Formats: sequence, structure tokens, C-alpha cells
Amino acid sequence: MIPIRDTAPCHSRPLVTWGLMAVCTIIFVSMKLMPDELSYRLINLYGMVPMRYTNPYFGLPFDGYLSFLTSLFLHGTWMHLIMNMWFLWIFGDNVEDRMGRLPFLVFYLICGLLATFLQWFFDPNLAIPVVGASGAIAGVLAAYFFLYPLERVVIWVPIFFLPIVIHVPAITFLGLWVMFQLYSATTAMIFEGTVVDVAWWAHLGGFVAGGVLYRMFLRKGSAEKNELL
Repeated sequence: MIPIRDTAPCHSRPLVTWGLMAVCTIIFVSMKLMPDELSYRLINLYGMVPMRYTNPYFGLPFDGYLSFLTSLFLHGTWMHLIMNMWFLWIFGDNVEDRMGRLPFLVFYLICGLLATFLQWFFDPNLAIPVVGASGAIAGVLAAYFFLYPLERVVIWVPIFFLPIVIHVPAITFLGLWVMFQLYSATTAMIFEGTVVDVAWWAHLGGFVAGGVLYRMFLRKGSAEKNELL
């Protein structure tokens, strides 16, 4: 299921959402234009490599946990970038509208940091970089889940490449998204040797963080009748 758009109205320009998308895109394109060796080195330095913090003899210098933040602005592939920015584009504007620009930015970064920490906690011996805005965006999805549960998400269901478009409540679409993340994370944990190339625990950690924290960042008097308590 690929979301196309949502039906929730937005009453302000989502400048922070656009800014985050621009920063991630500029960094990604810049790194693609670099020599592969330099790009690889930067990914390892600024991506969150769990083994760096678990084993002091791993080989990467201790950076004061800076990569927990910088990894949120790095992406591995074009598809990785496009999907993250697409979800942020659809759901971020409404959450920013309800929070305000600076609170939304702080909320986004906190969710991302907590998501990356949870990924490190559950996979501390991983020796490859964890990168991407997915954990922070998962926090945004959680806020949207509670703020706009009955708004419609227009999704494309790619069955035999037919243009099948349906409208589903946000609570249904995002609920299915969470269940898929949980299934994937627990499968990777239970079945040893499973190839994992997605930070499932970061997704879940970001969603949980967003669900717990979002009310602290809302504008006063921004409650709506369809909001989940």
C-alpha cells in the first residue's frame, strides 16, 4: 500500500517539514556526487554504527553519540530517501500545523534520537551504519495517528499494476504500518540468521516516542473533535 495523499486540512505553511526534506535531499545528492571512498567514509563516521558504542576497540573514534543525531539526515539509496521524504511530505505538514514550527522540530529530533537509541539497544553488535529519517518520521506518524485518526489516507494498492486507489481512515493505514514493523522486528529477533536491512526497532521506537510525547508539543487550544485521547 502506497499513500498518495491525505485529506486533513493544513492551515499554515509547513516550513520546517519542507526544510527537513530539503536538508536530507541536499546531503544525499551531495554525497552521491562525491567519490565512493569519501562517501563511504562519511556514512561510517556520521551514520550510527552500534558497535562503535558497544566495543571501544571497534575502530571508529568515539564521537560523544553525535551520530545518533547526524544519522537522521543520511540515506543509503534513492528509494530510501524518496519513501522517507514522501511520508514526511504527506503527514508532516499537519503535525507541524498543530504543534508550531519550533516545537515540531524539537519533537521530530527527540523522536529520531529515541528511535536510534532503541535500535542500538536491540542490536548493539551491528557493525554497519544505521542511517535514515525513518525513526523521526515514525514519531510524526504516531502524532498523526492520534491527532487525525478519522481523516482519510488515499492509497494506491499495486495489484497487477492496476490503478486501484482506495480511501482508508488514518487509524487503519497507520495501524497496519505499525503491525508490519512489529512483525518484521520480532521475526528478525526470533529467527537467527534473518537478513535485516531495515532498522525496524528504530521505526517502532520512533512511533512509541511520538505517541507518548506528542501532546507535550501541541499548541494550546489545538484539540479537535476527532482526536484520540
